[in-house]
Amino acid sequence: MKILYMEWPAYGSEYIRKELKAMGHELVIYEFPHRDEGLRYGEGIAESIVKEAVKNGSELIFSLNFFPVIAVAAHALRIRYISWVYDSPAVLTYAMPVFLPEVYLFHFDSSEVLKLRAAGVQNVFYLSLGADTDHYDEVGISPEDEKKYAADIAMTGSMYSEDKFAIFKKYENFDDHTKGYLEALICAQEKIYGADIMEPALTPDIMEKILKSVPLMAHEDSFDTVEWVFANYYMAKKVTSAEREHVLKALSEKYETALYTREETPSLPRVINRGWVDYYTEFPKTVKCAKINLNISLKSIHSGIPLRVIDLMACGGFVLSNYQEDLCRDFIPGEDFVYYESKEDAVEKAGYYLEHEDERIRIARNGYEKVKRQNNFRKKISEMLEV
Repeated sequence: MKILYMEWPAYGSEYIRKELKAMGHELVIYEFPHRDEGLRYGEGIAESIVKEAVKNGSELIFSLNFFPVIAVAAHALRIRYISWVYDSPAVLTYAMPVFLPEVYLFHFDSSEVLKLRAAGVQNVFYLSLGADTDHYDEVGISPEDEKKYAADIAMTGSMYSEDKFAIFKKYENFDDHTKGYLEALICAQEKIYGADIMEPALTPDIMEKILKSVPLMAHEDSFDTVEWVFANYYMAKKVTSAEREHVLKALSEKYETALYTREETPSLPRVINRGWVDYYTEFPKTVKCAKINLNISLKSIHSGIPLRVIDLMACGGFVLSNYQEDLCRDFIPGEDFVYYESKEDAVEKAGYYLEHEDERIRIARNGYEKVKRQNNFRKKISEMLEV
């Protein structure tokens, strides 16, 4: 099959391209302007895609994440558009072109699949993310690497404390009642796994007060709501920031805990902040050199398995994660990974598996084998094409 492949700096893109070619498909690479303002209805982008597809006789368009302008071009061409969503919150999936019959949307979060189906989107399917275990197998660990990256517990990711995420600093005009309500909601959501209470709790009177200070609006071409945007794009980062700080602080008070992030972390004096690492070259080494690899999911991922978890397992790392419904559906807790239910539970389970090395190694190996078997790109791509 001749596939028009939308190329942009997305995690995993190079592995997908490699696998599609190995499966015998012919790829026409289109450098997609993913930061352009015309991602919804950019006429120039749509025309360019159509011309490229016609020129090369493309039978299918593929992209990581969903872009409405690609759907519009596929509709004009009457060819199918496969989108594999790996990001969250995926705001553009709520744009009206997602209803076009040429669109086949594969989403890593099953709760989002249910929401989109309830809204009337027919061609939307759950598909967990993939990994290239062969690539990670080739990453060796030298004595220098062991010294540099060794840790009892390690986590890679944002603390969402950077200026661009400090959203509540911009909203100082909230009245005391609204501030108190949102702070209580954030505190409650931090302690609740497996259920989203933020969006339903944004009542009309609260949203009315919020909108007096925050210039939020749903896009005219979207079927999302201001409640969805505020809960998933803004509040989710605030909850995640709090949970990551609280869990890391609790763990670091008892165990050697390393964090790989761009941000300064003065509120975590016992956490070893090793700065940011390259995801392709250094991240695998941090996983292989840590005894326990911690995942604290971004709260806008309501049930899905974050890409980081799949990659942790693909590297052979032992995964200690917060509860995620899809993770417990696709993998077996206590056999392929371990989940915690509170910061206290995280500390207790970390201590147990640091002391029980044989169990820790067995679980890490099980997770690796299952990802290698069921989350390889050949299998995932085949599932999409079969649909």
